[in-house]
Amino acid sequence: MPRALRDVSLSAVIAGCIAVLVGVTSSIPIAFQAAQAVGATPAQTSSWVWAIGVGTGLTSAGLSLAYRKPVLTAWATSGAALIAATHGVAYEEAIGAFVVCGVLITLAGVTGLFARVMDRIPIGIASALLAGVLSRFALEAFASAEDAPALVIVMFAALLIGRRLWPRYAVPGVLVAGIAVAALQGDLHLGQVEWSLARPVWTTPSFSLSAMVGLALPLFVVTMASQNLPGVATQRAAGYDIPVSPVVTVTGGMTVLLAPFGAFSFNLAAITAAICLGKEAHPDPARRYIAPVSAGLLYLAVGLLGGAVTGLLIAFPRELVISVAGLALLGTIAAGLSTALKDDGGRDAAIITFLVTLSGVELLGVGSAFWGVVAGALALLAGRWRAPI
Repeated sequence: MPRALRDVSLSAVIAGCIAVLVGVTSSIPIAFQAAQAVGATPAQTSSWVWAIGVGTGLTSAGLSLAYRKPVLTAWATSGAALIAATHGVAYEEAIGAFVVCGVLITLAGVTGLFARVMDRIPIGIASALLAGVLSRFALEAFASAEDAPALVIVMFAALLIGRRLWPRYAVPGVLVAGIAVAALQGDLHLGQVEWSLARPVWTTPSFSLSAMVGLALPLFVVTMASQNLPGVATQRAAGYDIPVSPVVTVTGGMTVLLAPFGAFSFNLAAITAAICLGKEAHPDPARRYIAPVSAGLLYLAVGLLGGAVTGLLIAFPRELVISVAGLALLGTIAAGLSTALKDDGGRDAAIITFLVTLSGVELLGVGSAFWGVVAGALALLAGRWRAPI
């Protein structure tokens, strides 16, 4: 029997499914807005869903099986938000910008430049970065009790009981409890799902200087700084030393390959990856790679079935998705903070990284994950500097 089949476990498969649920429901609507911003037709918008689903599925499942370690990829949500805010770029020029962005990501991987940058980030700052990124979801989970108190309270109770009675399946128990409450309250909107296959639509790229400067370069910077950087930090904080350059190269190559169909950029996942990297996925770290493999297969289904699977996943109430994500990440947040604050010499830098990242501040179009690392690095350098006597 192949090793992958022997390593399959229910907890890992469910962790992968939860990761997809969180990823799709939180970012597909932004991708729709991005497609509309550049003038995509309904058929082209459906092609975007096909492209990002297939690309994410192939890279997640393929890389995880190749390394036998959990490697979950995603499409750049912050990149989609950037595209959604774009004005005056024709659809063909946007596709050309996606191709150029993919080439730049590939070069960052092939040259090893991004890996060298990541190797210089201390584990304390990387762990604080991870905790800051994930804590925003945990805060939103508890804050959502204002809008859906019964739902969140029942899910929180399911977590506490599950951690005590069946710790390996505590998070799946939270999801089941949430679905049950939402169904009883009539908040599951499954009747609007239309089953249909998505079809890829080829668009020949057009390259213009304005689109390169106004879209391709910002999309590349956002993907690397706000997506890949916390993605690598998430893996390393979980104890997985996965080669950075080959993985980034693969995501860049997949972007170039699928850009004519609407794929704007692929990258390492951070928030959804954390769901697949913790002990909730499996007690044995060597068997957690099954979680992103199962997520990859489900992402393929999302891409192939297009609006049907997307509509099915979006049918869940927003508070349910937020609560599942936040409660599932509590253990990872605690582990990240513990590692970040363990070293007395780097504690100030770690807590600054954590707070800046948690703040969600955005400067020059770049998200708080990047600025958290910058602030932490400056604090670390200041702490090591000694005035001359």
